[in-house]
Amino acid sequence: MDNKDLEAEIHPLKNEDRKSQENLGNQSKNEDNLKSMPPQSRLSRCRTVAFFLSLFICLFVVFVVSFIIPCPDRPVSQGMWRVDYNAAVTYDFLAMEDVNRDRIQDILFLYKDTNSSNTFNRSCADEGETLWSRPSSFGRNASILSPLLQVPDIDGDGAPDLLILTQEEKEVNGHIYSGSTGHQIGHRGSLGVAGESGSLLHVTRTGAHYVLFPCEGSLCGCSVEGLYEKVTGRDGPFKKDPHWENMLNATTHRMHLHSSGVVRYLMSVPGKAGKDVLLVSSEACELLDGQELVPRWTFHASQVLRKPILGHYRPDALAVVIENGTGIDRQILLLDLSSGAMLWTHTLPSLPGGPPSSSLPTADHRSAFFFWGLHEMVSTNEMETGAAQHSLYMFHPTLPRVLLELANVSANVIAFNVVLFEPSRHAAYVLLTGPVSSDVPGLVSVTKHKVQDLVPGSRVVRLGEGRSDSDQAIRDRFTQLRYRSEA
Repeated sequence: MDNKDLEAEIHPLKNEDRKSQENLGNQSKNEDNLKSMPPQSRLSRCRTVAFFLSLFICLFVVFVVSFIIPCPDRPVSQGMWRVDYNAAVTYDFLAMEDVNRDRIQDILFLYKDTNSSNTFNRSCADEGETLWSRPSSFGRNASILSPLLQVPDIDGDGAPDLLILTQEEKEVNGHIYSGSTGHQIGHRGSLGVAGESGSLLHVTRTGAHYVLFPCEGSLCGCSVEGLYEKVTGRDGPFKKDPHWENMLNATTHRMHLHSSGVVRYLMSVPGKAGKDVLLVSSEACELLDGQELVPRWTFHASQVLRKPILGHYRPDALAVVIENGTGIDRQILLLDLSSGAMLWTHTLPSLPGGPPSSSLPTADHRSAFFFWGLHEMVSTNEMETGAAQHSLYMFHPTLPRVLLELANVSANVIAFNVVLFEPSRHAAYVLLTGPVSSDVPGLVSVTKHKVQDLVPGSRVVRLGEGRSDSDQAIRDRFTQLRYRSEA
């Protein structure tokens, strides 16, 4: 054996003492090294400690917020509610808007309380803030031809401005107001032609803004730039479209259209390269190219007495819903917007002036459609007096041979709409009912019904021979529908 090993084996305690002295020496060397360590290394270690300490604090805060502090209770959404107003009258106005910015749609409607004993008298101004209020500059005998048309910012204050068309003594006048202050921009400008209600603000392919409106059985129009020049006497921030200027008669402001008949409705609809114009006349329904104003297709229907609505019959393909005729001959027509081809039709009798149709997008990129009709065949006397019941029917393109009768309403329906009150939540319909005449006060009611709650008790109406699914299986299909907000 080596001398060192032999000595370690003979004197183990002496060997342990030697190792302890060596360890003490090494420790003292490490302390000397730490003292001689550069400041950058010590700073790096401090940063590491600070990082892990901050991470621990963040995780602790997340834990407290997520698991210890209770979340506020979400308000329970009622499937059905009703609000009544006695001795009142109401008007054909029903709008949905998120007024208080809580991401839930609010209901806006108009009514007049004629009960003198009711001291609860408030106006719209009592609930919100009035941005501005200005007296109108319209003449005493002027009639408004259009609602507020929104035009791009003219006065450079960062807010869109407002355009109103009025008619006085068979002459259409244009009025432009600042959207931020309400001050009139310039004075009124005359278009030198008589017009009718139903105006439309259209943007051509070149980005020029034009106002279109029915006039004496034809279609009239003017550029917003030309109207701005009339009311201010100077050039504006808009531009004109040379092709449209050639189509417009400089004197009469009329356009020569290939269509015929009295213009009833104008709608701006999505097209292949911008916006197109859907024109409904007394003889046909036409889709006009948004630049050339030539018909893309024509569908002959002479009794379209209500403004069409849009929806999706096929996934992501727009369709237009046309109600042709009234009474027992009234037809619901779904046309492909791009081609005018018939997609679906059904005869659904209704009363003259009945509630309008509506649609709501579904998760499968189609739409659910809601139509009103008569509960059953009624006598002529009932139709004239309005004593028949209205029935609300639901239709979805995946079940083309089925209607679902959701509800029957005997009251006089003033306005109706179907809405998604909250994103990714349930669909509901809102009904405004009231007296037939605004001169005779009565009961005014606003009612909300969750569509999904009405499906289990609905009546299945089969439109012809087809699939032999049971009524319950069909109701289940409608119950499983999911809805989405408009894009």
